[in-house]
Amino acid sequence: MTTAQEDLLPTTRRALLHRIAVAQAEGRTPSLVAAVVRDGRVVWHGSRTSVDGHGPDENVQYRIGSITKTFTAVLVLRLRDEGLLALGDRLEKHLPGTAAGESTIVELLAHTSGLAAETPGSWWERTPGSLRPELSDVLGEQPFLHPSGRRFHYSNPGYTLLGALVEKLRGASWEDVLRREVLEPLGLKRTSTRPQAPHAGGWAVHPWADVMLPEPLEDLGRMAPAGQLWSTTGDLAKFAAFLIKGDDRVLRADSLREMRTPAAPAEAADVASGYAYCLGLEIRHQEGRSLIGHTGSLPGFLAYLTASVEDDLAAIVLTNCTSGPLLFTVAADLVRIVAEAEPRIPEPWRPMTEADAVPLELAGQWYWGTHAFALRLTVDGLLSLEPLSGKGRRSRFRANGDGSWTGLEGYYAGELLTAVRRPDGTVDHLDLGSFVFTRQPYDEGAAVPGGVDPDGWRGTGRV
Repeated sequence: MTTAQEDLLPTTRRALLHRIAVAQAEGRTPSLVAAVVRDGRVVWHGSRTSVDGHGPDENVQYRIGSITKTFTAVLVLRLRDEGLLALGDRLEKHLPGTAAGESTIVELLAHTSGLAAETPGSWWERTPGSLRPELSDVLGEQPFLHPSGRRFHYSNPGYTLLGALVEKLRGASWEDVLRREVLEPLGLKRTSTRPQAPHAGGWAVHPWADVMLPEPLEDLGRMAPAGQLWSTTGDLAKFAAFLIKGDDRVLRADSLREMRTPAAPAEAADVASGYAYCLGLEIRHQEGRSLIGHTGSLPGFLAYLTASVEDDLAAIVLTNCTSGPLLFTVAADLVRIVAEAEPRIPEPWRPMTEADAVPLELAGQWYWGTHAFALRLTVDGLLSLEPLSGKGRRSRFRANGDGSWTGLEGYYAGELLTAVRRPDGTVDHLDLGSFVFTRQPYDEGAAVPGGVDPDGWRGTGRV
């Protein structure tokens, strides 16, 4: 993915460079490399390093840790889209014989299975994967710490199970499936399970002295689907563009929207901070902006990928230190700098192309009781229901081809919207999951549940 530095103004580029320079200096990391993606293309790339000479570019590999989980989640959603599994299936149905067979696939994806966060025994991130050759070694004798489905509890072993599920249903290794179904179609030639030159070395920086210690670079074995991958800002830029818009060769846009939807109950502190976990993706709210992505860390490395779908902007930040700058804040700032300095120019308004097929009789103002709503027809063929006050339930609806519409998000997700007609074919009211929407508040001429008082509307003098 070519970096088009000229796409950004000099003042914007300087602000981006300043932000990563502060992060590298104050975070005391040997090197830091970053990229910004807009409209599917890299528009800025920068790096800072403690080594004199050439800094790392978009082709230098860093270990990306748990960003690997997002790749694994994509593989699982592909299996679902092909009809090979349902997200509500118990793991035992497809991968029998584990101690976690009662967990559902969606619980594993969303970290709500109740499984422990780590493996038993030695610290798996700093020891050879050969110490844990079987799933039983990853899970241990007591794999569950919490009741299934009740709380968000991040679990690395959970994603090891998902990797094993992929292997079972594909009849090939997780690594081979990942390469064939995701890396090659998206052109991620510098993403691999083992480091390929040029790559950064992993370092621990002493907390009280400006000295460093090399970290071991272990092969994680069975734990690979939870954190094995190495990648570059160039490759992760392509992956970020895919997470925003989808690619039918890998995963459809609607499946990616599902991945970006919160799926785990949040702790009170997470609610307050605007954090939620989805399906292999995190969502965070920062200064009024919704950001999806994932963090990554392994001894010697920190990584973060974040994206604002609304702004069509993404940022990637990679470092080679065990602890250092808070990369989510850095990445979020890179997105904010570009979004505020050079806001996205919207596409030109264009009319619908098949006006004769548009159900214009449904468009306009409707009332649910006394609550006023607007129903609009959009160029993408959807219906959009919004409260006129700006506050309240809203949703878009997809046509089903039989005159009904299905809600896509919010309170009305999955609910059916139908136009109920009179004998002469005109619309009497809209039925939305049993809620009646009429053209006037409690329209006496429509089939309002419970009827309408025959004396009609009145002032205080008639109470």
